[in-house]
Amino acid sequence: MLNILKRVLIVAALPFLASCGNAEKKKDTANAIDSNAKKECYVAIDGADTAYLDLRVAEIKVDGDLLIKYADKAHNKGTVSGKFSGDTLFVDYTFTVGEAKTPIYKNPLAFLKKDKQLILGVGVIETAYGRSYFVKDKPINFERGKFVFELGNCKDN
Repeated sequence: MLNILKRVLIVAALPFLASCGNAEKKKDTANAIDSNAKKECYVAIDGADTAYLDLRVAEIKVDGDLLIKYADKAHNKGTVSGKFSGDTLFVDYTFTVGEAKTPIYKNPLAFLKKDKQLILGVGVIETAYGRSYFVKDKPINFERGKFVFELGNCKDN
């Protein structure tokens, strides 16, 4: 009877042990993606306004930092996270305005990759259930965008 109880406990514990192994594998995969990510840095200038986009581009995921310095209003500073769909990079931009310390805004952004440029697009955005997104049946216009980001050299921070 004791042997049967031991076998039942071992069988019952197997899914938990397997899930721990899967969590470690996922963590290792995420670390491998981060270590294989290619760093790309971009700068865009529009009149007196300047934007800096530092990206870490992995096979599947793109993340990084975006700083927009406006001449006549508070700057925006935050992080981007998303992925490429063809030649278009779709990201969520989580950012602060001015001197705020905690990110309070989150907007979708789209960039068209053309040669060594990322062109910021303008599109119709909707918000539902607390999440903003581009309206699917409305095209994103990459000719009206304010910033055209040029690939440049990355600075070590």
